[in-house]
Amino acid sequence: MEFIADPWFYVVAIPTMLLVGISKGGLGLAGGLSVPLLSLVVSPFQAAAIMLPILIVMDFSAFLAYRRHWDRRQMRVILPAGLVGILIGSLIFGALSEDWIRVLIGMIAVGFVLHSFRRRTAAARPPTRAKGYFWGALAGFTSFVAHAGAPPLSVYLLPQRLEPAVLVGTSVMFFTVVNIVKLIPYSALGLLHLQNLSPSLLLAPVGALGIALGVWLRTRISTTLFYRLSYGLLLLTGGKLVYDGVRNLL
Repeated sequence: MEFIADPWFYVVAIPTMLLVGISKGGLGLAGGLSVPLLSLVVSPFQAAAIMLPILIVMDFSAFLAYRRHWDRRQMRVILPAGLVGILIGSLIFGALSEDWIRVLIGMIAVGFVLHSFRRRTAAARPPTRAKGYFWGALAGFTSFVAHAGAPPLSVYLLPQRLEPAVLVGTSVMFFTVVNIVKLIPYSALGLLHLQNLSPSLLLAPVGALGIALGVWLRTRISTTLFYRLSYGLLLLTGGKLVYDGVRNLL
């Protein structure tokens, strides 16, 4: 086992795992927070690699809960598109420098926050294949780069006003498959080695603790407050990553 020796990594990583776990436990922010925060203390490549096995373990528990509640018709559109997005992400991820990836992840993080302020429409809108292919591919791409595919997918699914269980189940099924498929290009890019997997093993119990904490907090904390604090942190983190990446590139 090759654990990261820098204490600042754990100062950032442990609260990050708790936040991601809390969100998976019922407060709903998902994994988009993890890679931008970890990219403050390790390279974006390593941050993404460390998070992937942890997210797969978290996805498995959600899959068991929602395996009977998902829209197969939607999946026939968004899943192939998501796989195309993964392919595009792997080509870009392998071609760009760490600083360009910092800028890209920072922009995704800021976009995640801006999406949270997007006005929701009250009326259901029928899906179209064109929209499904576009947003599914974008979800696959942002998931590959920063494990932040939830906002693009929600742009497509939310206006359809699906039943809550079907909405969550479709999203869970999509990201369960997407995250498992991501193991292939991550391995091809040389990211799944002991220096990255050892921290994953060490931090996984922290994520599990966060899930239990999220279940406990779900009825005891204001969801609005949690969202505001999380989005504020993500906005600051994304802005810093963009600044650091651009500064180094210039």
